Amino acid sequence: MKTNKIGLNENDVVELVDHLNTLLANYQVHYQKLRGCHWNVKGNDFFTLHVKFEELYNNAQLTIDELAERILTLGKSPYSTFADYIKVAKIKEIETENIAADKMVEAILDDFKTLIALEREVIENAAETTNDEGTADMIIGFMKFKEKTSWMLRAWLGTK
Repeated sequence: MKTNKIGLNENDVVELVDHLNTLLANYQVHYQKLRGCHWNVKGNDFFTLHVKFEELYNNAQLTIDELAERILTLGKSPYSTFADYIKVAKIKEIETENIAADKMVEAILDDFKTLIALEREVIENAAETTNDEGTADMIIGFMKFKEKTSWMLRAWLGTK
């Protein structure tokens, strides 16, 4: 790895990059779930959720690219196969073809909860172990988006 070129200790960054690759894998599975929800949502909430799911998968796609580029910046290759994603992801695939819109939203909220927990681990590692404020700042932005969107989705569901 070539992290010393950006002022980070290479030995400290190894664990951080592993955390980032795990986060990347989870985002990839989450992204595909969002696409499935977008394609398969039905019912009275179609217009609202079809647009919302598209917004969310577009955001996830940008996040995935930023994660992969950060991993490359830190001197390692990002995971890039579905086999790798499925092997390490905590987020699981779901069949979106025949589930109700509210169950789709609940599944996305569950993904957000998992992603936020993983992001907190990355932030802790980046800030406390590696002194990598660049990674911590990037991840904090991702987390803030999901926290606010979680509140909005819970409001849509009528829950707290």
